[in-house]
Amino acid sequence: MGVMATIIGSERSEAGLPAGMDILACGGSALDAVEASLRLCEDNLDDHYVGTGGLPNARGVVELDASIMIGSSRAFAAVGAVKGYAHPISIARAVLERLPQHCLLVGEGAELFAEEQGFERAQLLTDESMQLFRDGLLPNVDAVEGENTVAAPGDNVYRLAAIDLVRRFRPHDGPWGTINVIALDESGELVVGVSTSGYPWKYPGRVGDSALPGSGNYCDVRFGGAACTGRGEMSMRVSGARMVVDALARGEAPNDACRTLLQEAATLADTFRAELRTLCLTPDGRHGGAAGQPGSTYGVMTTARPDVEYFRRIVA
Repeated sequence: MGVMATIIGSERSEAGLPAGMDILACGGSALDAVEASLRLCEDNLDDHYVGTGGLPNARGVVELDASIMIGSSRAFAAVGAVKGYAHPISIARAVLERLPQHCLLVGEGAELFAEEQGFERAQLLTDESMQLFRDGLLPNVDAVEGENTVAAPGDNVYRLAAIDLVRRFRPHDGPWGTINVIALDESGELVVGVSTSGYPWKYPGRVGDSALPGSGNYCDVRFGGAACTGRGEMSMRVSGARMVVDALARGEAPNDACRTLLQEAATLADTFRAELRTLCLTPDGRHGGAAGQPGSTYGVMTTARPDVEYFRRIVA
């Protein structure tokens, strides 16, 4: 008898979690479930933080990052700063399976690989995302992170820096946030996937924690899988996802392990400090999440409870 299949995801992952749960419920793999879930999130035109319709960089160009990691082997693959392809999570999986001598491809190289593998090119910038890109530079009380998050001082500093970049890189004619999905299948395999369009107005070529093992994504089937959203540069500085999994390995409960990361990140100076969040799933199906502000949630589905159930992240 295998373990109970479980899939969890960060805010807005509900666009894809049911498809992933359908795969798991039929005995499918965690790898297939994570990819299927994130592809639907990347296709969600109402979501301007990942995939098609994602908010662009300072030049008005959408650049996408994604990664995937398998807990049993700790095999990892990612792509960063990808332009013109709608499903970076699938390109990352192709790197994992068809280019195993490498873990990370970025920019032109990632796009060349996607073309070689037969992925279709797509127009990622929509009229709505371009308008949000322009409107979002105006002063307001919302965090750059968006999604029910109040602005912190660092958000306004970031906006001012972004305006300077936009002046230097005028957009071509014509609320962000990473999505995490973690799946546990009936065989006990654990897989973490991450997809994002990254910070809006970012410097062209910027790659965030979502494409880096140990930062935005880490998975070890012995202890658990974790992923991060929000201020990616802060997660990179503390090896955020790996820190959560290490805390699980020490025996900390999932919520406490997530809190450990946020407390460590809070000790570092950061002029652009903004919301950082994390979530995790253990090989026995326990899960948890933490955020710096109240109101953040994550979704959970299991074979026993096939509807998305929402849990509040603890505030760290």
